[in-house]
Amino acid sequence: MFDRMMGDFSVRPDAFSLVNVLPACASAGAPMWGKQIHSYAIRRGLFEDVFVGNAVVDMYAKCEMMDEANKVFEMMEEKDVVSWNAMVTGYSQIGRLDDAIGFFEKMREEKIELNVVTWSAVIAGYAQRGHGYGALDVFRQMQACGSEPNAVTLISLLSGCASAGALIHGRETHCYAIKWILNLDRNDPGNDIMVINGLIDMYTKCKSPKVGRMMFDSVAPKKRNVVTWTVLIGGYAQHGEANEALELFYQMLRQDFPLKPNAFTISCALMACARLGALRFGKQIHAFVLRNQYDFVKLFVANCLVDMYSKSGDIDAARVVFDYMQQRNAVSWTSLMTGYGMHGRGEEALQVFDEMRRVGLVPDGVTFVVVLYACSHSGMVDEGMRYFNSMSTDFGVVPGAEHYACMVDILGRAGRLDAALALIKGMPMQPTPITWVALLSACRTHGNVELGEYVAHQLSETESENDSSCTLLSNIYANARRWKDVARIRLLMKHTGIKKKPGCSWVQGKKGNATFFVGDRTHPQSQEIYETLADLIKRIKDIGYVPETSYALHDVDDEEKGDLLFEHSEKLALAYAILTTPPGAPIRITKNLRVCGDCHSAITYISKIVEHEIILRDSSRFHHFKNGSCSCRGYW
Repeated sequence: MFDRMMGDFSVRPDAFSLVNVLPACASAGAPMWGKQIHSYAIRRGLFEDVFVGNAVVDMYAKCEMMDEANKVFEMMEEKDVVSWNAMVTGYSQIGRLDDAIGFFEKMREEKIELNVVTWSAVIAGYAQRGHGYGALDVFRQMQACGSEPNAVTLISLLSGCASAGALIHGRETHCYAIKWILNLDRNDPGNDIMVINGLIDMYTKCKSPKVGRMMFDSVAPKKRNVVTWTVLIGGYAQHGEANEALELFYQMLRQDFPLKPNAFTISCALMACARLGALRFGKQIHAFVLRNQYDFVKLFVANCLVDMYSKSGDIDAARVVFDYMQQRNAVSWTSLMTGYGMHGRGEEALQVFDEMRRVGLVPDGVTFVVVLYACSHSGMVDEGMRYFNSMSTDFGVVPGAEHYACMVDILGRAGRLDAALALIKGMPMQPTPITWVALLSACRTHGNVELGEYVAHQLSETESENDSSCTLLSNIYANARRWKDVARIRLLMKHTGIKKKPGCSWVQGKKGNATFFVGDRTHPQSQEIYETLADLIKRIKDIGYVPETSYALHDVDDEEKGDLLFEHSEKLALAYAILTTPPGAPIRITKNLRVCGDCHSAITYISKIVEHEIILRDSSRFHHFKNGSCSCRGYW
């Protein structure tokens, strides 16, 4: 309409025309139009109008052209609070928090009245940068000045509470929302759902998903928007409730008035699939993305697809997605390298690293963690040492505690325990608990009781004893048949309230995932499962399998130890999968802990006598069992 107006020589745009058309340039992301209108304002002498000047500054700011916005701001002879707010908000939105705070403080120095827009912009800036307590501090100052918040203020404040994990402050903000927002702006009911979305996000990120679900359920179904669904799906996916996340995603699509998921919804659902290793569901979401021709599939969702396929056991599909990507960023390359590392394909991970360097991407600290991780899970000790030593000399990356932990893991898995200990003692920083646990795990693998006791003592000195370290030490003593020490550790765990995480395995079925714990008899097909497992064990014993009773960590005779090993969760999951999976189809099992040595041996033998490839993901890596061998080659 403005273009048509400019072509009509009987009228000329005035200041009021420009003030109305400049926001359109901002909302359309059309800065070239904005520049032309800015030039017109100067030529016609309209720029001196403070409202026009404010509109120009705001247009540049919303188009993320803050250098231009700053030049215009400095040129303005007359400025008001709107001019200053445009600058504070603009810098805040693009993450230049220091510049935003600089303008904010200057407003205070020049005694310019701060209004709710000013305060909200600074609070939002802190929240976006993850400085939750900074956002809370500014809100306290806002309250002290007597300024009342609006919906935007509280949404930003809730985001700050979420980033800081500040549940108590989040609850206070919730009370404030009830007191103020739900009684303000009744002509704009959209404010209510925006604040409720912020509350759902805050509660789920502060590890209170039940309260987040209560907030979600309090909203009438027709009033829920895409954000309402996405924040709860994302909260479930990030905090261990992946099944609930997927169920909610499908409920969103199946409801009477379905909403189209956005990029964030899709990525949260794929994250849930990755956590569960739910390849079938991940493929369905991939198909949904392709059918609906999402524009963002080129990068944002494609990265999530690479991650999902990698963590669901199909690294080759992850590579196909990667190869079809028209754009790639550091996340794309790192996700693929991580996938290869998880599958024990270290050489291919290093090839991807070389490809990444050839396209001009500079590796950072995160990249080298992934490279060392891949070397560790492929037994590539010399390569790991070479990359570790070249980090600072060739790439200018100073090794951090996480890199030292990876190197300790590499050396420990290879049985070079003295070298691993020497590396820890030579660290330029205090060793982290993760570093000591990596060495303790190696002591467990290689049966080094003396060093295991020393490492456990170091962990207790750092007050970092947990279920993992105590369980590892208990296992070391059990392997050495030091049952009194096993009892002592278990008594210590009982007195200190440390509980061993129970082993749990789940496997994909036609009707979702079937979950099993050790000795589990709750499944409706329990009798058939145990009968199938008994038959499998009998058959593999005939071809050479001998139960590794050292993994039955109880002071009982060998026959009873064999019975205890028989009931491990991954064996039950495998028996169920063999019962329910069509011949020749791959079996995919996920375990929350590392697979035990006896189960690894048994499944290797079972893969000789069944037609399935067995893909097991434990807490450490993937194991692909086929024709009596495993892809890990003993490194797990």
